[in-house]
Amino acid sequence: MTDTSKFPDPVYRDTVLAPLFEGVKTHFAGHMDAINRAHLVMLLETGILSPEDGARIADALRAIADDTDIAALTYTGEHEDYFFLVEAELRDRLGDLGGALHTARSRNDMDHTLFKMELRRRAEGLQNQLLTLAEAVAAKARAEAETLIVAYTHGQPAQPTTFGHYLCAALEVILRDAARLDAAIDGLEHCPMGAAAITTSGFPIDRARMADLLGFDGPLVNSYGCIASVDYVTGLYSAVKLVFVHLGRVIQDMAFWSSFEVGQLYVPNSLVQISSIMPQKRNPVPIEHMRHLASVTAGRCDMVVNTMHNTPFTDMNDSEGEVQQAGYAAFGSGGRVLELLATFLSSCSIRADRVAANMDAACVTITELADTLVRDEGLSFRQAHEIAAATARAVIARHAPLREGFSAFREAFADLAGHAPDLEEAGFRIAVAPETFVARRNRTGGPAPAALQSALADYTETLAGLRAAAQSRTTRRREATTRLDDAFAALTET
Repeated sequence: MTDTSKFPDPVYRDTVLAPLFEGVKTHFAGHMDAINRAHLVMLLETGILSPEDGARIADALRAIADDTDIAALTYTGEHEDYFFLVEAELRDRLGDLGGALHTARSRNDMDHTLFKMELRRRAEGLQNQLLTLAEAVAAKARAEAETLIVAYTHGQPAQPTTFGHYLCAALEVILRDAARLDAAIDGLEHCPMGAAAITTSGFPIDRARMADLLGFDGPLVNSYGCIASVDYVTGLYSAVKLVFVHLGRVIQDMAFWSSFEVGQLYVPNSLVQISSIMPQKRNPVPIEHMRHLASVTAGRCDMVVNTMHNTPFTDMNDSEGEVQQAGYAAFGSGGRVLELLATFLSSCSIRADRVAANMDAACVTITELADTLVRDEGLSFRQAHEIAAATARAVIARHAPLREGFSAFREAFADLAGHAPDLEEAGFRIAVAPETFVARRNRTGGPAPAALQSALADYTETLAGLRAAAQSRTTRRREATTRLDDAFAALTET
């Protein structure tokens, strides 16, 4: 049977090759140019190419860059992809020498290198936004260190704490997520160039030099793994997903706190939309946008990770252009959440009147009464708990605040302990005051001012370390770009 068909089939061209070509134009062409220039420098430095041939190829690469309007290119199918288009341009200018640039490399190691280069750019941008959010949360926590709120468990009022204490809990998670993202970015820091198709090359290449010129920390050692192991993709998107799973929970609290029934969070007019028909409505819809964008981002991360599931441990298109490009949407939607949440938390405030009303209605300081009875009356905690519970039931039934429940307390104490308490009404009122509750919880991690300030100092140090790590990578990239530019320019100097 004679096959007279020619590549590419029009449908394959339009459904696969053309979209991939557009993706390269948008995301990867600049990285490919950097790889071409770095590879040429390395080929000359190792003696694989002569200085004369290297100078001619360098001049041709410059001319192609100057003459090509990448954004205006349209995929025709004449060349399989952007790589072959550039190689064809080199050969048009240099004849057979134009094919020499591809000595000792493959599209395989080139692809995974440029994928890493683009991912690290996006991941570092997201990390910067995450650290900016952390800084905003830390600043708000300092400002609200003594602002009382009701803390909830199982959707019910539980105990008093401060807004600063709550925000520090969120901040700890943000910093742990930032550390996980930092580690995932480190997973992008080793260069696949030199792996070639999968087993390196018979030429005396310098893989460390390639890594250095492209701003990596070093080469990724095992050449098979350079092509087959895509944990740099799954690790990164897993770390990104966790950021938005965790932030989504804080965002949901903001929805609950700002509800009419709870009302302890005030959202300013600048972040409230009105109803088109109900004039009384104040709808803090930015919360809903953050919530759904966080979920969309987590879903996009899942899409990338799940695409790798049950794929072979080898070179495969499942981890390449289509998936790489699809994943970038996660950085866009995720970045929007981080930016909006930083503004939202900085702008919101706590309504002291609603906090006080909810505390009074729910007896949220009753735990400290039980603790006080253990310390001052010599009761067991279980007996103290029973007396406190009876007191709470009595005042809630009367719709009275706990501070007005001394008579109910004395009655419950006498019934359950068999004698009158030493605690007098003034001491009772102090014991059940929310300020007392917070001040007495001065243990590590507690809401009391000294404990909270100590924790904030630790968070600030952690945040500075993450900023320093990010800055170190930025500096390395900038210095590598300078080295590459200088080395490439030197190829044609006489």
